[in-house]
Amino acid sequence: MKFFSVALLLVSSLAFAGNYPSDWWREVPRDQGNRWEILPQEAKKGEVILSKRTELGIFSNLGTAEFEYDGVEYASVEGLWQKLKYPDPKDRKDPRHKLTYPFTREEVARLSMWDSKRAGDLANAINKAAGIKFVSYKGKRFDYKDMAAGSQYHYKLIRGAMEAKVFQNENIKELLLKTRGLILKPDHKIKSSKPPAYKYHDIYMEIRSNL
Repeated sequence: MKFFSVALLLVSSLAFAGNYPSDWWREVPRDQGNRWEILPQEAKKGEVILSKRTELGIFSNLGTAEFEYDGVEYASVEGLWQKLKYPDPKDRKDPRHKLTYPFTREEVARLSMWDSKRAGDLANAINKAAGIKFVSYKGKRFDYKDMAAGSQYHYKLIRGAMEAKVFQNENIKELLLKTRGLILKPDHKIKSSKPPAYKYHDIYMEIRSNL
């Protein structure tokens, strides 16, 4: 009887595991991966990598997903994150208005994937040269890396955008539900010292637990 119970449990476990697409763990040769990349097969038991090489890549902040947040249309969460580095029309005294940037905030909001990341990198270089260390949202200036009030405000902002992305896109919501039972892991290394908004995989697990 004990043997039967163990065998039944094993079969049930295998059946449960079989509910997940095998492509989520598809092996990619290390020499074909990027230097920063954690590949799908590097997930430990019970984990899955939110790899841009699989459908789970949509959960990356760079992933293209239309949503509205605070009355503004975005093409990605990254678009919101990176637009904060550009001149703020709600802040007339913003010193960034005196500088020249490659995009407007509205244009950055409509970017996704590596285009959105590059827009942020360009703004970083301009702001660093000008000695500007803050970002802003609707006239509120803050340092999102201060591990204090600025980081907490940024976290609420980004989490709100991620929730909007999930709840306004039924296919993304269904995919997130499909990952239930698995620990979500990022496809790149994130230092534990990074502000909470960086840990998108943890945020999605929290959102998932409330679905």
